[in-house]
Amino acid sequence: PRAVFRNLGKGVFEELIQEAGPGIAAAHRSRGCAFGDFDNDGDVDILVVNLNEAPSLLRNDLSGKDNWIKVKLEGVKSNRSAIGARVLVHYGGKTQAQAVMSQSSFFSCNDPRLHFGLGNFTSADIEVYWPSGMHEIFKQAPSNRLVTIKEGVGLVANRGWSKA
Repeated sequence: PRAVFRNLGKGVFEELIQEAGPGIAAAHRSRGCAFGDFDNDGDVDILVVNLNEAPSLLRNDLSGKDNWIKVKLEGVKSNRSAIGARVLVHYGGKTQAQAVMSQSSFFSCNDPRLHFGLGNFTSADIEVYWPSGMHEIFKQAPSNRLVTIKEGVGLVANRGWSKA
């Protein structure tokens, strides 16, 4: 069976097979998965690659009230897809880090738009380390939206906040 775990912090995880619903508990021979906001509703969904059957889309339809931000990168000097770029999001004394990767699991690739949960915080600072070596910082990005950042150019979408 498939398995889902919640990260409780400090190396402790909680199994959530039953709580995750029938899409996780159902018997399949699965080989890989991709994570992303496939329905563009602000939460992360899962597309699971199955052996000898169609993929399974496990939509996250929980109506959480927490905030989030999605970051899409466009390379200029670096590769256009920004593969290899690292993004740090800072909010409320916390930091999350993700990288844009060309693959993530067997026969799968995550959404290149990086999704960061912000809890009850309504803005975050975004720090980008491009494969070219360029480093950029953007202050006070508003939550609950997709922001697009073009290497060396800055914000392509959701203007109105400042680059550090």
